[in-house]
Amino acid sequence: MTKTLIQDGVLIKRYLEGNQAAFETLVQRHKMRIFTSVLAVVNDHYLAEDIFQETFIKIIKSVKSGKYNHEDKVLPWALRIARSLAIDSIRVKKRMPNVVNSDGYDLFETLNMYAPSQEDLQVQKEETRLLHSWINDLPLEQREVLILRNYADLSFKEIAAITDTNINTCIGRMHYAIINLRKMMEKSSVKIK
Repeated sequence: MTKTLIQDGVLIKRYLEGNQAAFETLVQRHKMRIFTSVLAVVNDHYLAEDIFQETFIKIIKSVKSGKYNHEDKVLPWALRIARSLAIDSIRVKKRMPNVVNSDGYDLFETLNMYAPSQEDLQVQKEETRLLHSWINDLPLEQREVLILRNYADLSFKEIAAITDTNINTCIGRMHYAIINLRKMMEKSSVKIK
């Protein structure tokens, strides 16, 4: 049996009619993509959580004030709001913090679900650290497209809408991000699996 998804515009309408669960459904549907896109920009788990919440506060205010007119394009609209808030926070802080979870471990390390041997774990930890470092060394525009494409699983069309550029620019930034990562790998003479 196939479950039919209620369109975002319908959920917004139901929320305006007083159905809180409709808005929760909307948040659950898009939370990973929005959070990941914020994390890609600010590179700080705690700050990303704050910006994620602030994004939905802005969305609620816009919807309740009647300013929402994007029909079923909630995700691109929410991503633009989140990206704007994330960039503003960077301008205020003037630095890029580490991505750590509540236990103080690198977020990229905690995404692993299996239990490798100690040797494998050490190798993987070093590879992850290096890759994380190389990604952070990319120019912001390239890093943003790379993470939105690979970690948030967004299309180039969606990324173009979020970054207020065109698809070709996003593809070009992705291309140069990959080239730059390859150059960094060749310089380090470390092979990442």
